[in-house]
Amino acid sequence: MAHRVTLATLAGVVGFLAFVEFTSGVVQGYYTPMMTDIARHLNVPDADVNWFEGTQLMLSALVVPAFAKLGDMVGHRRMLLISTALTAAAGLALPFTDSFLLFLVWWTLMGFYVVWLPLEIALIWSRSRRMEGRATITARAAGFLVAALEAGAIAGALVGGALIDILPLTIVLLIPGLLIVVCFFVILFGVKESPDTTGGRLDTVGLVLISIALIAFTGGLSLLRINGPVDAWAWTVVVLGVLLVIPFVLWELRHTDPIIDVRMFRSPALGPVFLTAGLFGVSVLGAQAPLSTFMRTDPEIYGYGLGTAGFATSLVIGIYLVAMIFGALLYSPVSRRISPRVALICAALLVGIGFLMFLPMHSAYAHMITNMVVVGLGSGALVAALPAAAASAAPSTQTGVATGLTNSVKTVGGAIASCIFGIALLQGATGHAATGGTAGSFSGYVTVWVVCGVTALIAAVILVFVPKRAFTDRSSHTLLDTDSLTR
Repeated sequence: MAHRVTLATLAGVVGFLAFVEFTSGVVQGYYTPMMTDIARHLNVPDADVNWFEGTQLMLSALVVPAFAKLGDMVGHRRMLLISTALTAAAGLALPFTDSFLLFLVWWTLMGFYVVWLPLEIALIWSRSRRMEGRATITARAAGFLVAALEAGAIAGALVGGALIDILPLTIVLLIPGLLIVVCFFVILFGVKESPDTTGGRLDTVGLVLISIALIAFTGGLSLLRINGPVDAWAWTVVVLGVLLVIPFVLWELRHTDPIIDVRMFRSPALGPVFLTAGLFGVSVLGAQAPLSTFMRTDPEIYGYGLGTAGFATSLVIGIYLVAMIFGALLYSPVSRRISPRVALICAALLVGIGFLMFLPMHSAYAHMITNMVVVGLGSGALVAALPAAAASAAPSTQTGVATGLTNSVKTVGGAIASCIFGIALLQGATGHAATGGTAGSFSGYVTVWVVCGVTALIAAVILVFVPKRAFTDRSSHTLLDTDSLTR
């Protein structure tokens, strides 16, 4: 009977939030098939659409720390509503913009959806405080939310690809904005606020310091990708961004209510989770574009690649997303059998093994599907597990911050990987200029596979050193070094 109560309570907590994540998935997948149409609408080269991803990643790095902390202070639902309203406003303005600069601004502001999942996990953790099996409930809920997210991404890509062929671009672009408006009212009327809020005042100095550091760091990486690895000015900006973290850390250590309690990185449970999130960001955010371009590369011209058409490429991506759904849903039952820590290790191993399988298996369509299924199972589990693990191991006053940090660190890892992979794919690619080709170099693709595989295996090794009872209901935050958080 207790088991049934747990399932019923879980459904009540997750029901409406699953629609929010489905909407998030739609937003992330919907625009992909129409990027060329958007470029023609704005009268810019196809290459300029790369700015869309870069500016949204930068916004993600900036807003997640602030919204996560404000969620702990004034309520996770309240910040969820604010971020949804901002995303909806940008989504509704996007269809009626024909200026590239204004379109880029609205597109960037749509990136506020990145804070939804961390806030939702923190909200579920807070709402389930009196339930038996709190960590298990949160992990299972995270799996359902990520499954809804990936289902939305699949639906968004399919619907977007179908509508762009039959409807004017303005109408097609309007649909996500309307869906986000519906999402706002779903949250407003269907989701209750977190029962525990900390109050206090926002650490604006800390927010400004970390924002400047992140802007410098990600901006420097963008310059490296544009100007190449020998550009001294780009390296200077990157190093400046890293050095600016030092005054931020010193300020946070002295502040009584910091925006990010950097002492959490000392926790034997939280520290490895944050490191794993950063290493995972290398593959989940940095490798998807190279994998797609590798499939599209014509092997008769370049000697490698699969030469797949658009639909065949989308089919592999769809299979990968379905594998992520299964991975997300399997994490909770598997973690109950072998412990969350071991389940995390297994997920990281799957990602690492899947990418290293590309080294001997990359010449056939079946190879690509097999490898991506293995990667997808591990990736889906990690997307669901990392914020849930952070919530279960964090102090009660830092739940939103901890879940948000998994997202922020993952974004930084993805930004670094995107820069490295972009440079690697350019090295040796100039040899194809005689054929008029623009494909990346094969050595660059090997670099992508090796880096993604090795970083995932390193994450698995790091997680071995996590205390065995971490992320379980028995831990009850005792694994966190609470004394260090007050010193």
